[in-house]
Amino acid sequence: MKNRFQDLKSIDLYHNRGKVKWVIFIVSIIISIGSIYYTDLLVVELKDREKRQVDLYASAIEYAASGDDNLTWIYQEIIVENTSIPVIIADALGNPYEHKNIKLRPKSNENEIQEQLRVELLRMKAEYEPIMATEDVFIYYRNSELLRRLQFYPYVQLSVILVFGLLAYTVFNQSKIAEQNRVWAGLTKETAHQLGTPLASLMAWIEYLKNSPVWEENKEVIQEMDKDVIKLRMVTERFSNIGSTPVIQPENVFHAIEDTVNYLRPRLSSKVDINLQSPDHDMIAMVNKPLFEWVVENICKNAVDAMKGRGAITIQLIKDADKYIIVDITDSGKGMEKSMYKKVFNPGFTTRQRGWGLGLTLAKRIMEGYHKGKIFVKNSEVGKGTTFRIVLHAAQADKGH
Repeated sequence: MKNRFQDLKSIDLYHNRGKVKWVIFIVSIIISIGSIYYTDLLVVELKDREKRQVDLYASAIEYAASGDDNLTWIYQEIIVENTSIPVIIADALGNPYEHKNIKLRPKSNENEIQEQLRVELLRMKAEYEPIMATEDVFIYYRNSELLRRLQFYPYVQLSVILVFGLLAYTVFNQSKIAEQNRVWAGLTKETAHQLGTPLASLMAWIEYLKNSPVWEENKEVIQEMDKDVIKLRMVTERFSNIGSTPVIQPENVFHAIEDTVNYLRPRLSSKVDINLQSPDHDMIAMVNKPLFEWVVENICKNAVDAMKGRGAITIQLIKDADKYIIVDITDSGKGMEKSMYKKVFNPGFTTRQRGWGLGLTLAKRIMEGYHKGKIFVKNSEVGKGTTFRIVLHAAQADKGH
């Protein structure tokens, strides 16, 4: 597969964008896992520290229970220093009688406070086993609010980064698409403009020849020249349509394809057979006729190249529930691997030595960008051929809106 743009770094990056995305994705995963792992280490360390504080709290109670006045002040100091760890002191039956750092509802009476403490005690018991200070004193505790927040912090942080990243990617992608649209529009407008002047001159010369004495002797040649000038004018019109907002209106798709086939037949090898099939000749879809004919022409020419000038092309029209008109273009060429289904629409992709790989790129842009339809490789089998599918909006469905 030869790519005429392979030497250009920007195009090379375009073709490798899938690999770049995977690298970014893997690096993001590594950073996320690293952030969660590091935070988890901090959480474990804080848990151990809070556990040691509660153990110290229990030891202080044990010493205070011994009745040593010299140790009572140490007990008081330890209680004062604990400003974050929720603690409940209860008896052997689980009745709370002292608490620290427990949020209670304001204006609660004694019974309500006891009920709230019992509920909190059950939560603490589910989280950690109580520490026995003495036979009759048990200390219940749970993680501090700071520790609980820290456990969820990396997930909140990653969520914010993810949302910001998606937003930035969307804005960047839309900006890139808008820039590409401006480049396409500028290029096609300039091409149409550059072709316009010599085309007008050629048309004038042909009219002159038709009215000159040489007409009778060279009638056939002049007529062929006129056909080519008409074709050139059609190409100019197509470029002009791409460079501006094309008019999308109800058109008979069957007749449009029939006109394209009639134009192609005398210009292709006699060994190429083009067969147009349709259950109904009244297939009306919302299209821009010159651009749609260009798409069909591009696919047919690619099919001829794939068949190496020998084989059959079948164009089949299908009406799908009055909402869509489907056009299947099947050739008997060499086919392609499934991995190539999307790549064939990439700019610069071509199998021809002198090809530029822009035909299918333009076709995709015309169908999806202007017609809001679809074009894709329906199926392909190596050595047997390929089917391209075009999906258009039926005119009836459009009018219903």
